[in-house]
Amino acid sequence: MKKFSPGVWPTVMTVPAVLIMLTLSVWQLNRYNWKVDLVDTLNQQLAEAPVFLPGGVIDPEDWGYRRVMMKGEFLHEKEIHLFSHAVKGRKGFQVITPFVRTDNQGIVLVNRGWVPDTKKDADNRKQGLQTGELVVSGIVKKPWSKGWSFMPDSNEKTNVWLYGEIDRMATYLNMEVAPVFVELDKSDVPGGWPLGGQTRISIPNNHIEYFFTWLGLAVAMSVIFVVFGLNRGRNQES
Repeated sequence: MKKFSPGVWPTVMTVPAVLIMLTLSVWQLNRYNWKVDLVDTLNQQLAEAPVFLPGGVIDPEDWGYRRVMMKGEFLHEKEIHLFSHAVKGRKGFQVITPFVRTDNQGIVLVNRGWVPDTKKDADNRKQGLQTGELVVSGIVKKPWSKGWSFMPDSNEKTNVWLYGEIDRMATYLNMEVAPVFVELDKSDVPGGWPLGGQTRISIPNNHIEYFFTWLGLAVAMSVIFVVFGLNRGRNQES
């Protein structure tokens, strides 16, 4: 039997590295299973019939991506413009409007849908400014903010927003609002704008690829370590 003698430092460096890679591969496999369960849960929620969004305290974690209904009126003079690309990459905005719920159930910021840049000004889509008490339906969306400090900020002065910053929007509007958005379903709107049904669920699940990557690296390093140790042992014998 060939002598196996990899040496102290190669062993000290290789064994922990291989263990870390194996741990990461198992973690990626667990993440894959978690993502599969998450997607199944979201699809199940989206397939259910809408329910009335309750008043009072709303937990964004419990209500995210659930279909809901609400009754109330829009405050069109308070609308917010969220920069967005849609419809074959055209520049535009998603129109977010405070919705005052009936029976003093509070105010919810409603994403009514997308408009092209030419329709950003509400005066250019007066037909779509629906008034009076309405019943609307849509999907609950949790707020989000910019991910990195170097990313640009929303511009309150021009009312152009880049992120779903509900707290900051509430301060801008000087009103207390629910901690979630409701993105309206696609429906027939007078004049055609805003275009509802803008909710997109895109949850990448590349964890199986990462699992095999880390596992492959662990195997490759182990093979190199064994070959190195055998060659070193053979040289010591000769």
